[in-house]
Amino acid sequence: MAKIILAVLEQREGKLKRNAFEVISTARMLSNYLDLQPIAICIGNNIDGLGEAAASYGIKNVIHFKSRELENYSPSAYTGIISAYAKEIDAEYLIFSNTSLGRDLAPRTAIRLKAGCLMDCINLHNTNGEVIALRPVYAGKAIMECKINSKVKVFTIRPNVFKTEATEDKVQADIEIREIGSPNLKTKVITVKKSEGTLDVAEADIIVSGGRGLKGPENFKLIEELAEVLGGAVGASRAVVDAGWRSHGEQVGQTGKTVSPKLYIACGISGAIQHLAGMSSSRYIVAINKDKDAPIFNIADYGIAGDVFEIIPALTEEIKKIK
Repeated sequence: MAKIILAVLEQREGKLKRNAFEVISTARMLSNYLDLQPIAICIGNNIDGLGEAAASYGIKNVIHFKSRELENYSPSAYTGIISAYAKEIDAEYLIFSNTSLGRDLAPRTAIRLKAGCLMDCINLHNTNGEVIALRPVYAGKAIMECKINSKVKVFTIRPNVFKTEATEDKVQADIEIREIGSPNLKTKVITVKKSEGTLDVAEADIIVSGGRGLKGPENFKLIEELAEVLGGAVGASRAVVDAGWRSHGEQVGQTGKTVSPKLYIACGISGAIQHLAGMSSSRYIVAINKDKDAPIFNIADYGIAGDVFEIIPALTEEIKKIK
């Protein structure tokens, strides 16, 4: 019997999050390399598109643990359900997304399964029948190659890094719904508040971030206007968030969110190592700073040494003309 790899999919408000497609695609990729049987698992109440997602990415077996009480995240309930099911099917590999939920859930599950756990992986590949992971260390200044020696192996993958590759021929997905009567709800998320009409930096393809070089919260309207024109999200440095200019949900960096967009524009951000750790894996980085010796220019693909109050409005207007 083939060994099993379990893809743990996230949902919010009944819809799969974008990172769920990265997890399911990665699980299928590893299953092809290592002759594993991929199974997708999702916890929630009513979830749209679960079967279609699995079918598009070549996974036939989907388990939906369903309960109205599980619509929002509960660390105790989610951990108990996933670990119990992994033991039931003798899963040897589990893949989570390295989101705030995944970073909380994966280690909890690993402890229950007595499994090794590698977090924030930016690459998973097969070498002589073993999964080798690459992950950043020392605040992103080095990349470590490592493997897990325990029987059960848990990985979290960095969002926006792994490709989502649908199969050419869809399979027929078999969805098994398991009703959960009385979940173990030691803790429970009651409500989720989000900024209406704004993108989450963790999931955005384009991010425009501002730092102390903007001199005050009122000047972040320049960042917001540029982000709106580009169809991107607004980010912020730790110094800006600590000063109360922007919410913590926008913070990019070691103590904020780790992002990997296609385009990252850093405006008035010097480039402290803590900030670079959260965005250095962006595909293209553009830096705008009046200090030509700012560390941000060392990793930027394109740099503009100049006044953000002159460059950002000009850049916004030029992009409007093009569009």
